[in-house]
Parts: sequence; structure tokens; C-alpha cells
Amino acid sequence: MEFKPSDPSLIGMELELQLLDAGTLDLKDGILPLMELYPGSPYVKPEFIQNTVEVASRICTSLGELESQIKSLISDLKAKCKELGMTLCGSGCHPFGQRLALVTPLPRYRNLDATSGLLSHTQITFATHVHMGMTSGDEAIAVMRELKAYLPLLIALSANSPFWRSYDTGYVSYRHRILAASRSYGIPPSFTSWNEFCAFLTTTHHARIFETVHDIHWDIRPRPHLGTLEIRVMDAQSSVSRAVALAGFVRTLLAYLRRTPVNERAAGLPKPLHWWLEKENHFQASRLGLGANYAEDSQGTVRPLRAVLQTVIEAIWSTAKGLDEAVYLERFREFAETDTGYAKQKSVYGTTESFKQVVASLVDELERDVTEAARGQTHD
Repeated sequence: MEFKPSDPSLIGMELELQLLDAGTLDLKDGILPLMELYPGSPYVKPEFIQNTVEVASRICTSLGELESQIKSLISDLKAKCKELGMTLCGSGCHPFGQRLALVTPLPRYRNLDATSGLLSHTQITFATHVHMGMTSGDEAIAVMRELKAYLPLLIALSANSPFWRSYDTGYVSYRHRILAASRSYGIPPSFTSWNEFCAFLTTTHHARIFETVHDIHWDIRPRPHLGTLEIRVMDAQSSVSRAVALAGFVRTLLAYLRRTPVNERAAGLPKPLHWWLEKENHFQASRLGLGANYAEDSQGTVRPLRAVLQTVIEAIWSTAKGLDEAVYLERFREFAETDTGYAKQKSVYGTTESFKQVVASLVDELERDVTEAARGQTHD
């Protein structure tokens, strides 16, 4: 299988947003009438279930371009949703929705539904995906292997799903626990080369496990036809500003890892671990967020995940300045230190004791974010 090379400075993003009834704020299976207003659009697309809409950026060369484009798309999308009695919000799970999902009636999704059983209708989750350009398949595999150690950080920093079906789940990202029921989600294996990955795909195809690479939903996966590595581990964010801040962190981290030889990197950065420790770090991050401990070596040494984050930010700060995008890393740090998505949701519920008010706060945050951007463009 050929990997289409691309410029490593390129970045793209996909946001999975919740379609809500404007009155009840419950999930609404509204993608079919919505897509009639976006015939053939490559930027506003259906997803597997009908209560989800995906907003996809063009290929961008800077975070500023990415942010402007996504906010413009969502501003238009919100107006069209309003025509249909719907609104939008971003969160890894819907806090109180209880109905089973309807599968979008497209051939690929129908085939997936036929093999997934009830999971097709209960896995109602929403994510943020970041695409980074890769020069080759071998580079994509090498970066995927190295980024696995950073997955707990990305889970904790993006965690935005503490509630599910009117329960406080005890997790900051319950989305990951829901997806853990499926075979093709979670931490990817470690491959040594693109050829080894292709051999794996051939085996799974012959065994009728996966038809194509699109059927693999790991937290990180190569996208050969796009020439990217797709980082899929992050919860849907409640604003574009938050999502772009996360993308900025990912972009800066990858630039640092690419440019800095292993023996010249800062001490204390995450390193590859035995698969069981990787799995445990992944789980603890979804449970406790930045309050989790991080097992960092085979001796069982643990360190607060918040301390690991500080080490990483200090290491990559000069890289962010070199990319002229330190403002996004600073925004990212502010969100991480004072304003995480899961903490905001729990704060609203603690004050109101209303899951509907939690959803209303998510709707308002997205509305303010795109409205402020539109005002700024008008003043320019």
C-alpha cells in the first residue's frame, strides 16, 4: 500500500459535534435533513451515527488559518441548524441523552453496523481529530510509535466527558471507557516499519477483520491516502479555541520530537513502555485527568501526570517560539492549568444540579467562541 507523502508543516482537523434539539437540548438524529443543505460538501459531513456532524478543515499551514477556517464553518453550520430546530455543542459524551443511536444509512456504515451489533447504537461518543503531514509511511509509523507514550497527557488535557446518561461516571473522560468495548479502538500496536504495518493490514484483510485502513479506529492511525498521521485520542472540545490549542500542542510536540535527537532531549519526557503500563496510564488518565499518576519506567516509578505535563511544556517551549505559535501553546497551558473541560462541566452541575444546564453551558461556550471570531473579522 502506497503512502502519499506530504509536507510535515501541514495540519488539519476534524471536529465531531453533537446535534441537539434546540428546545430539549437532547441529542437529535438530524444529520439527514442537515446534509440536504450541504450536498457533496467535503467540510461538513455525516458520521456513523445520525446525531453527529463532522466539521473538517482544509489542509492548513498555520494554526491561525486552521482556527479561522473552522470557526467560519461552524458559524455557518449553526445558522443552518437553527433553520432545522437544532443547535450544536462539543463534548466527548452527551450528559443526559439515553436513546439508542440511529446509524447513518450509508453503505460503509451499514456494513459496520451489521458486524457491530448493539455497540453501533450505544457507542455515542464525539472526538477531536488532528492530522499532521508525514513525509513517508516509515515516518508515520515511527512517530505513531513514539507518540504512544504521550497519549495519557492528551487524554487528560482533552478530557470533556464526565457525565453519561444522567450519571456522574467518576471519570473525566468516560468516552474512552465506552469505546474500550470495541476491538479497533485504543492504543495502537508498535510497528517497526511501514512494510510491517502493511503486512498487518494484509493479514487482517485475509482474516476478514478489517476491509481497509479506514476500519481501524486506534487513538493514532496512519492515513496513507492523505499523507498524514491522525491523532484521534482527544474528546470533542466545547470551543474551537480549545481544540486549536490542543492542535497547537500536538504540532509543537511533533516538531520538537522530529528536530531533537533522542540523546539531546530533556530529561523526564515520556518514553515507550511495556504495553500493560501503557494501558494502565491510559486508563488512569481517563479516570483522573491531570490528577492521575503516570508510571514512567519498568521499575514502577510514578510521577504526577501534571508534573509530566510541565516537563513537556518546558521542553517544547522554544520550538513553539520558533514556529511563531507560542501564543497557542500559552493558551493551551492556561486551559490545562485553570480551565479543563471536565472541570467546567462538573462546576456547572455542582452549582445547578441540572444536566440540561450543563449542556446549555456547552452550547453557550461554542456560540460565544464563534460569535467573537465573527465580530473580530468584521472589525478587521
